[in-house]
Parts: sequence; C-alpha cells; structure tokens
Amino acid sequence: MQTRKGQSIEDASMQMIDEEIGIHKYNEKEWPIVRRIIHSTADFDFARENRVIFHKEAIESGMNALKNGCSIVVDVNGVIGGLNKQNPKDFQNKIVCNISNPEIMEIAKKENKTRSQVSMREASSDIDGGIVAIGNAPTALMEVIQMVKEGIIKPALIIGIPVGFICAAESKEELSKLEGTPFITNKGRKGGSSSASAIINALYKLVRAESSS
Repeated sequence: MQTRKGQSIEDASMQMIDEEIGIHKYNEKEWPIVRRIIHSTADFDFARENRVIFHKEAIESGMNALKNGCSIVVDVNGVIGGLNKQNPKDFQNKIVCNISNPEIMEIAKKENKTRSQVSMREASSDIDGGIVAIGNAPTALMEVIQMVKEGIIKPALIIGIPVGFICAAESKEELSKLEGTPFITNKGRKGGSSSASAIINALYKLVRAESSS
C-alpha cells in the first residue's frame, strides 16, 4: 500500500473521523473545529453528547479578531508548539506566553498566586480585544473570567479547555456561564495544549476558506 503524505494524510484522517462519528449536532462551522480537536487528540469523546460548547458569537468573533491582527495569549508554550506557525505570521497575530518570565515567577511568589494567574493578569492589554487560549491551567482560566467580571478586559474569544482533575471541569463550567463574552469550551476533565492549538488552527482554516470563496 502506498504511503500517504502531507495533506493527503490529513484529508484521509478527517474523512475517517467523519465516517466514524456519522451524524452529529454541530453546524458547518462548529464541526471543523470539533473535528480538528479529535484529529489532534484521537479522542472521539469530544464529539459525543455535545461536549464541545460554543457561545453563539464565538466563531465569528474569533475569526474577525484573527483577520484584524489580534494578539493570541496562551497559558503555556505547548499551545504555541501546536500552532501552524505560518498563520500568525500571515495575519500578523502576536503570540504571547508569559509563563516562563522570571518576573512572573517573582510576582507569583510575592502575591501567593500561581504563575498562570499572574501571567494572565500581566497580559491583560493583549487579552483585551484579543484571543486567549488556555489548555492546561484552570487557575489561568479562572483569572481570565475574574478579569472579565471586573471589567478589566473584553476578549474577542476565550478558548478555555484546560485538562486535569483539580478545578478543570469546574473552571470550564464557570466559563460556560459567562455572559456577554464569546467562548469555546468543553465539558469534563479532558482538554490540553493540543486541543487549544487545534481550535486556533481550525479558526485560521475557516478564515482562509472564507477569504477564498
């Protein structure tokens, strides 16, 4: 059997996902995002029981923000690692990750907070009007939600899909209740860097498809 390469492998993978899932309740813009999460994780649970939750304005708001050159703030470098690097370059989107900044570590120690909390606070100017993508740290997501409630920031989109056992599911439930702010999240403990970057990559693909149609 001839080995598939590059795009043909991805196309074949997407076709397999479509065939395995069959009928689903996601619309024509939601499904490419859910499918890319599955592609990055090989976990079909994301498509079952409507586990991925979309605010009604999430996709359009995220696409418009990317097209307008918004900043993308992430909680860990792993999210950056999963991004298609050409996309932020083409649309002039600045990628921000403060988690390893020594100043963040000092502030976190002094204020008795997690580095993830402080890194989100320090990136508030980039989050405001931008996209924030959290794949690992529930405390980062809770801090972003708190900043929204305080009126400090108004993100174009919050991608909140942290993985884990402590406060991961709870932080996503809080995000799903947030009014007036577009978000993409999921139910339960699953998530991670690959899921967060998959959502951003899928949004870029939707932007490119829209511009070429």
